[in-house]
Amino acid sequence: MRRSTAKAVMLTLVLACSGAVPALADPTKYPPPNNNCRNTGSFESWLAGFRQAAAAGGISRPTISAVLDGMALDPGVIARDRRQSFFAQSFTAFSAKLISQNRLQAGGAQLKKHADLLAKVEQKYGVQGPVIVAFWALESDFGAGMGNLSVLRSLATLAYDCRRSEMFRDELMDAMRIVDRGDLRPEEMIGSWAGELGQTQFLPSHYLKHAVDFDGDGKRNLMKSAPDVVASTGNFLMFLGWQRSQPWLQEVKVTRNLPWDQADLAIQHPRSKWAAWGVSQLNGQPLPSDAMPASLILPMGRFGPAFLAYQNFQVYLKWNQSLNYALTAAYLAARLGGAPAMSRGSAEIPEWSLEQTKELQQLLVRRGYDVGEVDGKMGAATRASVKAAQIKFGLPADSYPTQELVERLRGQR
Repeated sequence: MRRSTAKAVMLTLVLACSGAVPALADPTKYPPPNNNCRNTGSFESWLAGFRQAAAAGGISRPTISAVLDGMALDPGVIARDRRQSFFAQSFTAFSAKLISQNRLQAGGAQLKKHADLLAKVEQKYGVQGPVIVAFWALESDFGAGMGNLSVLRSLATLAYDCRRSEMFRDELMDAMRIVDRGDLRPEEMIGSWAGELGQTQFLPSHYLKHAVDFDGDGKRNLMKSAPDVVASTGNFLMFLGWQRSQPWLQEVKVTRNLPWDQADLAIQHPRSKWAAWGVSQLNGQPLPSDAMPASLILPMGRFGPAFLAYQNFQVYLKWNQSLNYALTAAYLAARLGGAPAMSRGSAEIPEWSLEQTKELQQLLVRRGYDVGEVDGKMGAATRASVKAAQIKFGLPADSYPTQELVERLRGQR
């Protein structure tokens, strides 16, 4: 593959990755997405009402005019918001696409280039350099793939659309406040289809509250200023709960006789407990026998790669609720911090296609399990239901489906 083509493919993956299930400062503030709703009323009438709400909310009239005059609906944004099939891939397929050798080399180069800046940011916010650089790589390839759409148009479209209208109405208001504050002009706000901004893809609400002017020019510019990007990312991660000098993710080796039902993000044990059960470091050395709490994650089941997730890993899930994304970002940070390449597991692991996963979800629903939306994605609710079904049928409860489980579900009466 020619280098230009390879770069185009990678940027496509970056943009598919950004914007899906973004972090919310308060996840309880908004209702879940309404995937079965239909839009009523014209976009033009909605826009007229929003103009009045923006003025009542304190947005200046010049900003309202600059942002909303000539605003038009983008049907493509609505279609992309309702699709998002990229996240239906397995962890190993997803991470293999996003953690390329070129990205590892580029990340290493950025760590060296910005060593002094990253050290200052870690001192101020407590977030290690590889963690910030990994997000920077995945979200935009260090600014090369921030998106090419009008963020304001995307936000207006999503605010009008009934699926997540309340959330994106607030985000559009905050985007206008960024303009009012003088950080960015409307024409500078070019980004992803999901309305995120900058080199680490902040929602406008996050930009407004957590962006930092670290280069001292009087503006918080996450589009062009590396100091502002790095410091703002560290500031936001600290806000999400990052604990200074603490680990986030560690690949480990597991034994065949592990109590598989304990491998669950909702379950924590001291490292000494995992060590007693035979979990070891990837090189075979024993784990520290201490009281540090950790969860064991088996994203591909008991035959695939295994990770101990520490408290800081919860921050990754706050950044993006997709387990595949969170694991990929955390693992990339670990690699940039010196961890070895990931083990692919001890056996061939079946990949579950979108349609196969949908069938699995439908079978689980018929048996009374709650998988959330039947969408072909192996999300938290589906994995929990798989685990419950495995326990019921006396199968190893590692939360990853097998053909044997599917046959049991099909045959149950």
